[in-house]
Amino acid sequence: MKRIASAAAIALLAAATVASAAGKASLPKDYERWDKSKEKVISDKSSLFYGIHYIYVDKKALPAYRAGGKYPEGARFVVVNYGIREEGGKPVKGKKSMVVLMKKDRKQTATGGWLFAGFTPEGKPSGIDPVKNCFECHLKEAKTTDLVISRYADFK
Repeated sequence: MKRIASAAAIALLAAATVASAAGKASLPKDYERWDKSKEKVISDKSSLFYGIHYIYVDKKALPAYRAGGKYPEGARFVVVNYGIREEGGKPVKGKKSMVVLMKKDRKQTATGGWLFAGFTPEGKPSGIDPVKNCFECHLKEAKTTDLVISRYADFK
């Protein structure tokens, strides 16, 4: 019984540490000057990323993104998501709905060595759960690509 209680306490502490780190994260002020992807439309309304989004990749992440493989410490991605509205029967970019940050950080052991953080359209922490809303999906979708779901081939 003590082992179960100890394991539960450790898991709770790890989750609190991850949530605390994500809560202290901030958006890089210059991310809009990084390399930017082409527009990607996600029309599945059940997806967390429903809408139109762009991926920004910093200079530290770009070589590994192009080649595939492991990312260096500090590599960063920012995804900016917009709603979808119809214009002339076509989906077009609506209002900004969220911004997310993914930063390589070896201290984030509970999330595979990446810091995940979500932000409101105004850049304030959104309170998303970095394990449930980010890491679990990245682990399922991108276990072999250092948890990065998108591909450079789809980027440009």
